[in-house]
Amino acid sequence: MVTFLLRRLMAVVVMLVVIVVVVFGIFFLIPKWTGVDVATMYVGKTSSAEALQGVREKLQLDDPIWTQVLEFFKGIFAGRTYSGGGDVTHCAAPCFGYSFKNEQAIWPVLTDRLPVTVSLAVGAAILWLLFGVAAGVLSALRRGSLWDRSAMVVALSGVSLPIFFTAMLSLAIFDYGLGWINSGYHSFGDSPGGWFQGMLLPWITLAFLYAAMYARITRATMLEVLGEDYIRTARAKGLGERVVIGKHAMRSTMTPLLTMLGMDLGALVGGAILTETAFSLPGLGQAVLKAISDRDLPVILGVVMITSIAVILANLVVDILYAVIDPRVRLA
Repeated sequence: MVTFLLRRLMAVVVMLVVIVVVVFGIFFLIPKWTGVDVATMYVGKTSSAEALQGVREKLQLDDPIWTQVLEFFKGIFAGRTYSGGGDVTHCAAPCFGYSFKNEQAIWPVLTDRLPVTVSLAVGAAILWLLFGVAAGVLSALRRGSLWDRSAMVVALSGVSLPIFFTAMLSLAIFDYGLGWINSGYHSFGDSPGGWFQGMLLPWITLAFLYAAMYARITRATMLEVLGEDYIRTARAKGLGERVVIGKHAMRSTMTPLLTMLGMDLGALVGGAILTETAFSLPGLGQAVLKAISDRDLPVILGVVMITSIAVILANLVVDILYAVIDPRVRLA
């Protein structure tokens, strides 16, 4: 197990290095190769020549590529000092960039909004795992029944309906219509009860989409697993149905679900833009939307970095869970 973990940790380190290089290439090299002045992407095309030159000096855009990459790495782990245009700006580690438009480092902006997005993603994940997996297992065990058909119709509706539609519909019914839930966002520190009530509809709305997908995947995988020889052998040995399903069938069924969960959670940490916009949640999705509107490139770069790191870490957790569920994975 220790060897397996060390291999995975080494792979994570390599992937992080690759991610940093790729992100740097996307935001700095590709625009340069296509003839776009990177400085204008930081301060705007209407800025003066002096301001553009100052940003070029601060970002060291005229230096060799490898020097720029090393400075980018250095900023993440040790901080970075931007000097040029007559002033000096220090960005403390981890420095994911600096917004010259708003005169602020990106990391504090991200950490201020990250808890909202993480709470949205984790809360919704708990709901979609509970209801999606349970519905999928029951549908597989009662194949062809009224429950199976009804659950799959609901699942198909959840996959088909756009999330902004279900968000607006849930607000119209449960908040504006019936008044059962107050969807306004509250900080957890200020009011835990208000925070829970404000997050409930976003959790349900986001979970409805993913629970539908997980239910369909769970049903299909469970039906395939139930036809395997070792399941028939377990039943022939006289094991109870709860043991056969809970201990043997579910172990194999969870493998593809964990893969999906790692990717979905990692991606959602980068911001559920539609859900956050519909419910006015001040998360990373809203930050990205505002950055795109304001053409504030460093914020977009920072969110891309956060999302990439979140996907890598989520998949590391999934690999560890694989090893716990199926010891054969440790030999891979």
